[in-house]
Amino acid sequence: MNHRLLFTFVLLAFALTSQAASHKRHDSPPPTRIACVGNSVTYGYGLADREHDAYPVRLQSMLDAKYGAGKFYVGNFGHSGATLLSKGHRPYIHEPEFRQALDFKPDWVVIHLGLNDTDPRNWPDWKEEFIPDYRALIDSFMVVNPDARILICKMTPIFDRHPRFQSGTRDWHAQIQQAIEQVAFGAHVQLIDLYTPLHSRPDLFPDALHPNPEGAKILAQTVFAALTGDYGGLQLPPLYSNGMVLPRDEHLLIEGQANARQSIHGVLSKGRKVVKECSAFTRADGSWSIELDHMQAGGPYTLTLTSTPLRPGDYQLYYPSHYPFDLLGLKPKDKNAAKAEKLVIDSIFFGDVWLASGQSNMELRVDQCNTLEQDIADARRLSHRIHLYNMPARARTDAVAWPDSVLRFTNQLRHMDFQGWTEATPEAVAAFSAVAFNFARVLADSLPHIPIGIICNAVGGSTTESWIDRATLERHIPNILASWRIGDYGQPWARGRMSQNIAMALNKESTAYNPLQRHPYEPAYLFEAAIAPLQHFPIKGVLWYQGESNTHNTELHDRLFTLLQQSWRRFFARRWQCEFQSKPQLPFYLVQLSSLPRPSWPAFRNSQRLLASKLPYTWMAVTADLGDPSDVHYRTKRPVGQRLALQALRHTYGHNLVSEGPVVVRASAANPGTPNAYVTLHLSNAHGLYASQGFELAGPDGIFHTAQVHVIGTTLRLSSPHVAWPVAVRYAWSPVTHADLHNDAGLPASTFLIEVEN
Repeated sequence: MNHRLLFTFVLLAFALTSQAASHKRHDSPPPTRIACVGNSVTYGYGLADREHDAYPVRLQSMLDAKYGAGKFYVGNFGHSGATLLSKGHRPYIHEPEFRQALDFKPDWVVIHLGLNDTDPRNWPDWKEEFIPDYRALIDSFMVVNPDARILICKMTPIFDRHPRFQSGTRDWHAQIQQAIEQVAFGAHVQLIDLYTPLHSRPDLFPDALHPNPEGAKILAQTVFAALTGDYGGLQLPPLYSNGMVLPRDEHLLIEGQANARQSIHGVLSKGRKVVKECSAFTRADGSWSIELDHMQAGGPYTLTLTSTPLRPGDYQLYYPSHYPFDLLGLKPKDKNAAKAEKLVIDSIFFGDVWLASGQSNMELRVDQCNTLEQDIADARRLSHRIHLYNMPARARTDAVAWPDSVLRFTNQLRHMDFQGWTEATPEAVAAFSAVAFNFARVLADSLPHIPIGIICNAVGGSTTESWIDRATLERHIPNILASWRIGDYGQPWARGRMSQNIAMALNKESTAYNPLQRHPYEPAYLFEAAIAPLQHFPIKGVLWYQGESNTHNTELHDRLFTLLQQSWRRFFARRWQCEFQSKPQLPFYLVQLSSLPRPSWPAFRNSQRLLASKLPYTWMAVTADLGDPSDVHYRTKRPVGQRLALQALRHTYGHNLVSEGPVVVRASAANPGTPNAYVTLHLSNAHGLYASQGFELAGPDGIFHTAQVHVIGTTLRLSSPHVAWPVAVRYAWSPVTHADLHNDAGLPASTFLIEVEN
């Protein structure tokens, strides 16, 4: 080849190389490759159209919608039945999808494994190898791409309907979740919580393990938020709104949500004066919290919250190096997405907030009671000192079939209407719980310098079990979750009313057919729809008026009410109570059932008395003297609120007053076996005793006879010519009772049954 030809060839090669380089410079960067690694949930098992509904496919669509097509490439590398454990019955690392995922050379890896490791063939023998095996799996992706971003997932739920739930799966699932958290901590990788968003939605898991299309969409949304840091912007729980009451005189955490990589700045002001300033950074999951320390009672204040994107220098301090600062330079289509956001809450007061809950007698409104005029007059007098937050049900549980729209929003846990804070104006009070308002009224009169807030979320006909969180029921009474509709756990009336309401969902010919349809009476539902949205709001205590829908089984109710207290105390103390703060347990003030011609009610009232006496920080208001024999919803609710308030003033606020009627302490016999035998009842709160009827004595034969009663100082003497050997005393033991034992404060005694000491 001559030199001219060689030169021409070199020039041509150079031109071609330059042209290629120029094209390369102007080409868009290659898409970020995301590998979704997992088992059947990732694969999309059970979905009729997995090519469109599997969560990785949904994730691709969400990323395209936010950033434009071609920026991300999501691969589904799920394999049904795969285990994380390398010695499991079907190790993921031995499946073709594992090799395909490595060949994919992903930039980001989302791993959701562990569900199949709950199999008895796996976890019992090989649990010690789970963490090392998980770390090895992570390392394998780092080998093919040392810059890979790894995200591992807490497992989706396995529900009580799963055949192995009680034989080990429930417990092993919890142990594996803990191990996954340890892996995330040890490997310094991001953790995605797929459990919490779905654990309250059993209706989305037809086989108790695999989500339906709606469940897969929630999965995709959760992963999308973790990948992009887009959690919907600056947000607060629904109770944080204009006119709210926050707790006084204690360390307070205000928690919220924002996008990841944000700086949160809070300013508390009164008028133009800045009272407190505080700052925080959002965590990787978008959560944040700021502290307000020991504010005195009063108001109004304004809280201004600002969310600002972190600068790169700040970002490096608060996020691991592998966590992308700005999605590798990608920008969302929404130009305002990265701008600062602001929330302003006006008219904040610091005081005491109480939660009033239960069923219809707590729900009964002021305008349905016989003291409407008096209550409205009090509302005019106290409106600026009492603040109400009403959360009524959006659909009543009357004897009707609900339309499809109600069935749908009930499944979505949107059964409650969050109506916001308002002062206790006559209009607001008329539509508010009569018991709750009158409780707040007495507190406002007795504590004139403390703003009183009260939240009411009672639901007519609701059951005790509906107010308990799902994890507690899964642990202690799992069968109630699976058998409530058809078994003996639920009261027949409650189960029947539920069947009426969801009739369309139970009809296979209906377009609304859904065998997993939800209802507010079912176990765990109202905790998920009415308590969980309160987001650990720092309440002072609980007013509880419920039980009518559980009187069919006193022994079961004893267990359920005890679990309910444990559930709520754990929930409301979890986040806002600081480790260094010593605070007594959340107090419960319960209302004993009234008089009504239902045979089981005396024993149930006595069981409530015993619960109040043995459970910590629990007190009771008696209402047997107020009931209406012809109406379970008796209209005299003003005294009920007053009696609850007296108990709270004494036991929570430390006021020296008589807060309840006479309480039986013990019963002792004298002259047993003779015609002069009698029983002495020893009572507390017994000043100015009055009693004329309602007492019965029984001998060894267990037959009760009416007893004559005589007041002797602070004791009562009971006798009956038919009982020479008294062994038991009972009082007000009738569904509708006219028993009249009370003290000089006019407060009645509870129904009781007590053994006699001989």
